[in-house]
Amino acid sequence: MTRVPETAPPAEPAPARRVRDPLARMVALARPRGTRFALGVLLGAAATGSGVALMGVAAWLLAKAAEHPPITALSVAVVATRALGISRGVARYLERLVTHDAAFRTLADVRVRVYDRLARTEPVRRFRSGDLVSRLVSDTDATQDLLVRGLTPPLVAGLTGGAVVAFCTALFLPGGLLLGAALLLAGLAVPLAAAALGRRPGQRQARARGELSTALVDTLYGAPDLVAYGAMDRAVRRVEQADDELTRVARRDSTLMGFGAGASTLVTGLTVWGALLLGVAAVEGGTLHAISFAVLVLTTLAAFEIVAPLPAVAARLGAIRASGERLFGVLDTPPAVAPPLHGQAAPEPGDAGLRMRSLRVRYAPEEPWALDGVDIDVPEGRTVAVLGPSGAGKSTLAAVLLRFRDPDSGTVDLGGTDITAHPVDEARRFITGVPQDPHIFTSTLRENLRLAAPSADDDDLWTALRRARLAGEVEEMPDGLDTEVGSHGARLSGGMRQRLALARALLAAPRILVLDEPTAHLDPDTRDEVTADLLAAAEGYSTLLITHDLAGLDRVDQIYVLSEGRVLQQGTHDELRARDGWYREALRGTGRVP
Repeated sequence: MTRVPETAPPAEPAPARRVRDPLARMVALARPRGTRFALGVLLGAAATGSGVALMGVAAWLLAKAAEHPPITALSVAVVATRALGISRGVARYLERLVTHDAAFRTLADVRVRVYDRLARTEPVRRFRSGDLVSRLVSDTDATQDLLVRGLTPPLVAGLTGGAVVAFCTALFLPGGLLLGAALLLAGLAVPLAAAALGRRPGQRQARARGELSTALVDTLYGAPDLVAYGAMDRAVRRVEQADDELTRVARRDSTLMGFGAGASTLVTGLTVWGALLLGVAAVEGGTLHAISFAVLVLTTLAAFEIVAPLPAVAARLGAIRASGERLFGVLDTPPAVAPPLHGQAAPEPGDAGLRMRSLRVRYAPEEPWALDGVDIDVPEGRTVAVLGPSGAGKSTLAAVLLRFRDPDSGTVDLGGTDITAHPVDEARRFITGVPQDPHIFTSTLRENLRLAAPSADDDDLWTALRRARLAGEVEEMPDGLDTEVGSHGARLSGGMRQRLALARALLAAPRILVLDEPTAHLDPDTRDEVTADLLAAAEGYSTLLITHDLAGLDRVDQIYVLSEGRVLQQGTHDELRARDGWYREALRGTGRVP
């Protein structure tokens, strides 16, 4: 039976929307807080408008005072100057408070969505680790950069600039038209030029940041092997080259910002000179009062505060767009595990028997089947081994059982219920185990164990350790359960890490225990010992042992031999040992069959 995956939840971007520009998609992320951003734009307009108005009122006050009028004639302007000075600061503070609060909340939502997508789709291995860190940190933070610097300032400039141009046009038509043209040049043409020039450097900057992060992570985590093979110098040079490239791109970015600032300053100066020349001619011709002339010139000078932030923002748009593409590269990763279809909740499994029928999985339409019609039974309370060479499909089988992949067709039935009918976390409550390379967290033994059962007390932890044959070693440690295991469990031996992972799995009290290549990285002597301990600890569970190692298979109830995604042989150890085929040949290669 083929299970049709459910479409993505409404909260995720629909496929049709993925062709949209990344900048538009990043802005759309702020839609739930559109009211806050609208308020921020109004407050920003009030702050900028207060600044321009303050300069205009001050110009009127100074020019009027030169005529030595009665003090009462200046009182309104004096009060207005104080009020505008105060309102400018208050409005700017409130604007930053509102917009940054909305941006940070949106950024938090984006991070949750990214982490949720990683948790649900398991695309971590599709990206290099250092590059993924860059996507999660720098590229995600670009959302905040766009919302705070790229969304509010242009809208504020549109509102305030229009009002100022209207005021200056009413005051003196030629001066208002000149100011309007200059603001369009400084606030539109210059930023568009900066954005066009900054697009390719911005893309290179995002890539360079990812390369540097990848090189650093690879060098730090691979340091022991790099030193052992004399490759540390090459790794350090790779980091230096990545840093040099990022530095070169950053310099180009600074040059673009300097171009924008210089062009804006040039336009500002030329416009003020133009306003002066037009104003002087108008005053001499009697069409403009001297006080109005002073207001016009200083208002024109102050008006460029409105568009001053825009060129720098535009120069950054290329980098922000590239970051958006990388961010949505994670968010748009197709799910490897689809949520269950909406409807009635799946019933609890009736027993702990596992039944796989016609199971087929492949990683891409053009690739061969990793599993091709696999039928396997794990009866309740029995131990079954799946054996085969590298590339046989064993790891794919473990990924399906642990809900890291959906089958393309076929069923995985647990106690009468298809596991794909359950939510992922619920399915993992029924089926859990020890992966091939279990992750040991940099913490204490106690915290590593309680990861599976946060409410477990010390008695529960010791019981699990005894079942995993690890209690003796822990008792000999000076700090017992509070022993620090080091980075990735570096203070524990390979066998101890496997036993610790098994104890953690036992604490989860699953119905099915999956042991995926539990002795893959152990030496032969330790391998036999750990296999015996794992099988002893799993006694009473429905257990599936996935392995390429022949040690301990005489203790399992049934063996399935996989080859090229198909079941090649099945039977007990004695049956397969006596029968010609892959298993007998493998045993002969180890000297266990004459």
